Amino acid sequence: MALKKSNYNKAMALVLALIILSYSIAISQGLLRVGFYSQTCPNAEAIVSSVVQEAITSDFNVAAILLRLHFHDCFVQFLLSISLSSNFQGFAVREAPLLVLKISNYNNAMALVLALIILSYSIGISQGQLRVGFYSQTCPDAEAIVSSVVQEAITSDFNMAAILLRLHFHDCFGCDGSILIDNGPNAEKQAFSHQGVRGFAVIEKAKAELESACRGVVSCADIVALAARDSVALTNGPVYQIPTGRRDGRISNISLAADMPDVTDSIQVLKAKFVQKGLSDKDLVLLSGLVKAAHSIGTTACFFVKRRLYNFFSEGGSDPAINPQFLPELQAKCPQNGDNNMRLPMDDDSEQTFDDQILRNIRDGFAVLESDARLYDDESTKSIIDSYFGFLSSIFGPFFEQDFASAMVNMGYIGVKTGSQGEVRHVCNAFN
Repeated sequence: MALKKSNYNKAMALVLALIILSYSIAISQGLLRVGFYSQTCPNAEAIVSSVVQEAITSDFNVAAILLRLHFHDCFVQFLLSISLSSNFQGFAVREAPLLVLKISNYNNAMALVLALIILSYSIGISQGQLRVGFYSQTCPDAEAIVSSVVQEAITSDFNMAAILLRLHFHDCFGCDGSILIDNGPNAEKQAFSHQGVRGFAVIEKAKAELESACRGVVSCADIVALAARDSVALTNGPVYQIPTGRRDGRISNISLAADMPDVTDSIQVLKAKFVQKGLSDKDLVLLSGLVKAAHSIGTTACFFVKRRLYNFFSEGGSDPAINPQFLPELQAKCPQNGDNNMRLPMDDDSEQTFDDQILRNIRDGFAVLESDARLYDDESTKSIIDSYFGFLSSIFGPFFEQDFASAMVNMGYIGVKTGSQGEVRHVCNAFN
């Protein structure tokens, strides 16, 4: 998975530092070795690790600062004679001198190498302190417990797969479990844009089992993300890993749903809302509206469709983007004066299977929701949809399942709380 922009400079600094280190090792075999201090100072690596962790917890930018410090030191004897000459103008030393002073009893160069190893591990497997296998030590069965609860729920009601996907999407324009809170009429879940969002009981059941296994460890926000991931896998979708380590938010208010995409949003508004959250046009194609995958394995209510069937223009009429062969079918299922709560499948051909049929429907004018149809009005999103159906796309890509998994992971980073932020709730519908 590609690193986010905020980690790009860290990654490049790491690459450059490793090039320098490999050159040094090549010309000095026998002088450096793993465990050099195992006899003379057995706790050396643990001490460095502790200091680095403390520094990064206080300011995550220290990771990049230390990498750059090591890079500059590998060209000159930087620590032996720190010079603020023109060559180092703009070098962000800030906390670095304090860190060096704390480890001054050890060989400075080796200490920074150790810091580099620790930081490269941190940056390589985490973005913003999320990482795959976050609970492997503190609650080893966490993901298996969630998967078991989700499988049971979907076996009982197959629509639960789409329900849990939609819940994750609606929570993840914040990704902190705030949509789960019951705190009166102003709770986030009461927002108009969250109408019909369900699946809360499944999350609470998983939480209860996790609390029995390892109390106060697994966040509700992570349970929602894991449940969505498992829902995809259980409907013949891709099996993929997601980073965990989210913390639960301490605020739940209707205002938090203000930026949610709406089924009536124009393509320009949809693109702006996704860009604001750090998502790309491809993420928009794969996740827009109520989550494209939820569309491909779920249903929707006539309430969300009637406007484009009967009142698309101020003077009435239907959305011209609807295929003429499809319009009578939709109108028959959703009569103008009929029940707004009547359900209809998002994908007539494969509503109980995860696949790319929804994109074919958008291309051919068979999209049920207006927000889906609008994706084919814009050149950028249209070209993304078409790219999945090119002559050689099945061989050379792009591949829908792979890209969908990446988009889900990208979405899972929106507004996350980590470290000391937020809390880990004891129950998901109430703050501690």
